[in-house]
Amino acid sequence: MKENTYFISDIHLGAPSVAESQNRERKVIRFLDAIESDCKRLYIVGDLFDYWFEYKHVVPRGHSRLLGRLAQLVDNGLDLHIFSGNHDLWISDYLAEELGATIHHQPLEITLDSKRFYIAHGDGLGPGDLKYKLLKRVFTNRACQWLYQRLHPNFGVGFAAKMSRASRDSQTEDDHRFLGMKERLLQHSLAILESARVDYFIYGHRHHLKDMPLQHTRKNGTNIESRYVVLGDWISIDSFAKWNGTHLDTDTFNPEK
Repeated sequence: MKENTYFISDIHLGAPSVAESQNRERKVIRFLDAIESDCKRLYIVGDLFDYWFEYKHVVPRGHSRLLGRLAQLVDNGLDLHIFSGNHDLWISDYLAEELGATIHHQPLEITLDSKRFYIAHGDGLGPGDLKYKLLKRVFTNRACQWLYQRLHPNFGVGFAAKMSRASRDSQTEDDHRFLGMKERLLQHSLAILESARVDYFIYGHRHHLKDMPLQHTRKNGTNIESRYVVLGDWISIDSFAKWNGTHLDTDTFNPEK
């Protein structure tokens, strides 16, 4: 019986080359094959694509293996949720129409088996990072998107891909290293716990795998316990989280198991 909920993030289809992206795509498909019999819901928590922009009648080429497999799973009853990330901000209605996925552009608070989950890609959350937050407001502005759609797809998609590569190439290993209490997502989670109950925080974006208890003492003296999970990626870690209705576990995919 299909009872489990799985979470993955940061697949980055399209990067850094067609060949490497297709190898990663096949690996994710092997993972989907492995969990098909027990997966009721799948949350792809942002950056499914390394770049993405939807025109009215045009989308970026490629990724047909994984998109076809996801469509097949949805046809067979999978509840599929896809979050936009900082590399694929411009996901619109194509994946909803073609795959039957539910698309999320904002953090999602949901109850699963009486537990409260807060799920978000994580870009732009927490204190600081004002430059990116401003850029994100521009990129998600409807007027700006309409203007960008006036560009020919050969230029528009190519430019988006170039900017995505530049953003990725400018990062270092330290950009993906867990920073302890300096982590913006950790600070964001603690701020939420000041006034709300959340049992599990699930994030992508940071490209490291982290699973830790989270404790917070509110200003009124109440002690709150939660859990903080960063999902890692499918570029180097091949990691995921699994909720079985009682426990949340994180793991890495080994196709040899």
